[in-house]
Amino acid sequence: MILAGGAGERFWPASRAAAPKPFLRVIGDRTLLDATAARAQRIATRARVWVVCGAEHERPIRAALRLPSARVLVEPERRNTAAAVAFAALRVAAEDPDGVMLVLPADHHIPDVRAFAAAVRSAAHAAHAERVLVTLGVTPTRPETGYGYIQRGAAVGAAHPGLHRVRRFVEKPDAERARRFVRHGGYLWNAGIFVWSAREILAEIARHMPELHAAFEPLRGAGARLPRASVVRAYRSAPSEAIDKGGMEHSRRVWTLPVSFRWSDVGTWESLARELGVTPGHSRQLAGSELAFDDRGGNLVWGQPGRPVALLGIEGVAVVDTGDALLVTRLDRSNDVREVVKALKAQRRSDVT
Repeated sequence: MILAGGAGERFWPASRAAAPKPFLRVIGDRTLLDATAARAQRIATRARVWVVCGAEHERPIRAALRLPSARVLVEPERRNTAAAVAFAALRVAAEDPDGVMLVLPADHHIPDVRAFAAAVRSAAHAAHAERVLVTLGVTPTRPETGYGYIQRGAAVGAAHPGLHRVRRFVEKPDAERARRFVRHGGYLWNAGIFVWSAREILAEIARHMPELHAAFEPLRGAGARLPRASVVRAYRSAPSEAIDKGGMEHSRRVWTLPVSFRWSDVGTWESLARELGVTPGHSRQLAGSELAFDDRGGNLVWGQPGRPVALLGIEGVAVVDTGDALLVTRLDRSNDVREVVKALKAQRRSDVT
């Protein structure tokens, strides 16, 4: 189940409401969405790959992925990941209540698809056999403040090697706390990749998110083809909350599988620069850009074909020129780009669409 409903605001101005981050080609020749779908098909056949998206992206997603029509679930409005998961789980449960779901964000970067597939199979076996919710936890490589963390608990036993109970989820920490987590060694990055059966996640939503459960309860038993009007009513009354915070933080049935393969949510220009190998003294430009001069290095440039970018005396910045908008930010401040988007929206500017 690919969740493709996010806005990718920290990737402005390249990511816009009409063409958000999953549609961008930022690493390699594929879009992030195409790469995610390819990973999904290492686990399941095309007919068992589903996507949840907004109405404004339905057509390009159908064209890009060419999935069976019923496998693209269209949200009438954005309500965060808990509503998307509930919607998807109800649809899956209508076909197979015990079907095991792998929930994937549409815009992550995971180069080692073999290691990813092996981890998912281990998680799926545990989810099916023990009726638990499993989350992949990435072994931290640095004290990252842009990710949530999972505190690993005790190992679950020999029947499921490598898996641990989750002691707690931790919101994005400040720098000192993140350094402490990495030194401690018992904390993992929360990758937002989940494995569970449709039946079990719906039961946990009913137990810990009663408002969401009540909003979607009228859809239960409606079968494989849910009336559009009923879906609209459900979303209109559903709370907007993340599935991690609203459901999993309160559940006692959550396990984690620590993984050490390379992973990034490619959430900011800084994280993209890191993935592309930008280091002090070494700049990178994305396809179509022209970096005419860079005397310091350590910069990331997204420019326009035929329009050179020259950098003098600066390092550690991202320059993003989309023709109708220009962003220049220190890489270590790129997490704050969403504040620019917020300000533009308040001014009713068209630059965010």
